[in-house]
Amino acid sequence: MFTPLLLGRTLLHDSSMTSTSTFPSDLRWAPRVTEHDLGDGARVQVADRDRSQPFLLLHGGAGPASVAGFGDLLAARTRSRVFTPTHPGFDGTARPDHLDSIAALAHTYAELLERLDVWDVTVVGNSIGGWVATELALLGCPQVSGIVLIDSVGFTVPGHPVTDVSELEPADLEALVYFEADRFRAGDTRGPASGVIHANARTLAAYCGAAMSDPTLLDRTRDLELPVHLIWGAADGIVAPDYGRAVAATIAHSHFTLLETAGHLPQIESPEELLAAIQQIDL
Repeated sequence: MFTPLLLGRTLLHDSSMTSTSTFPSDLRWAPRVTEHDLGDGARVQVADRDRSQPFLLLHGGAGPASVAGFGDLLAARTRSRVFTPTHPGFDGTARPDHLDSIAALAHTYAELLERLDVWDVTVVGNSIGGWVATELALLGCPQVSGIVLIDSVGFTVPGHPVTDVSELEPADLEALVYFEADRFRAGDTRGPASGVIHANARTLAAYCGAAMSDPTLLDRTRDLELPVHLIWGAADGIVAPDYGRAVAATIAHSHFTLLETAGHLPQIESPEELLAAIQQIDL
């Protein structure tokens, strides 16, 4: 039986122990051969050709509800395999003491991808989820082939500070988050309630700190080899589009897309436009 032994980005075949340079996309397109014992002496070898694109969709401070609907849309429209984890500590889940930074959370997701045994993964992150995606890419995680940053925080950009939302009233927060805040105040149920956002604030602070940024992150991304697609809502009052443009100008293999009818949560306000933007660039 053919059994691959994976070491980083090199695939070693145990039959000959010769090595070839192999990238995540090669691993995804190659058939995976397994052997199954069906009883009564019947053993069947199966070559499984899985052509689905895997996505890791990471939520921001608004919690997992803020990406759930878009995860469904992404999976249905693109026939992709979409993983949408809940960051430990959000929505009442447990957060162990050692998970006290975005970098630590990125290591957790690197371990998750290894255990899931998925390759050529595009990591899509909104807000702090984009920060996690960036740190995950900087780890050199071999399963990751590209990242999409949707109104990401985490970078320290001179002249463009991340808005401090910790003391804001719900109505003021909504005005910064949404392109059409009145529509969500009127009862649009696609987005998370402001109360939920505030309930997750303590966990958000534990991961991000008060500044919601890492002064070393922008410089560390200068030599990032993976393709990066930055997508921004034009009405984002948390991190302005010029913040995103400045980040894109720093990263070598980057592309910037502006969504005119969205704020900080395009996956809620403009899901169709966001989906089209993600499909526009082949990561």
